[in-house]
Amino acid sequence: MTRYCLVGRVDPERLEDYREAHRAVWPQLLEALRDAGWRNYSLFLRDDGMLIGYAEVDDLAEAQARVAATEVNTRWQAAMAELFAGEGAPDEAWDVVPEVFHLEDQLRAYESAGGAR
Repeated sequence: MTRYCLVGRVDPERLEDYREAHRAVWPQLLEALRDAGWRNYSLFLRDDGMLIGYAEVDDLAEAQARVAATEVNTRWQAAMAELFAGEGAPDEAWDVVPEVFHLEDQLRAYESAGGAR
């Protein structure tokens, strides 16, 4: 499973609307995300509108495509579109940030090379 960091931008004037929508995401969308392979998915929102997503999936493009093919996602994206800064569908506007460090990976490598525990 690969870890992904995703960055987007919410309209700073719509932050509370965005937070409110995510307090109780539609159950059908939760199921669609799970069934498409999204795991350990979290969103973090700064007060300036910077949105950071974290997810673990086997293949990000495939997981995104599987969710995008659902009717519930089409409705959710239409509802969320007015809350985002910029053009295009919110679920397509993510920038992927490459991972450069993961504690557990490095600890495993160190310990498997005979490092002290």
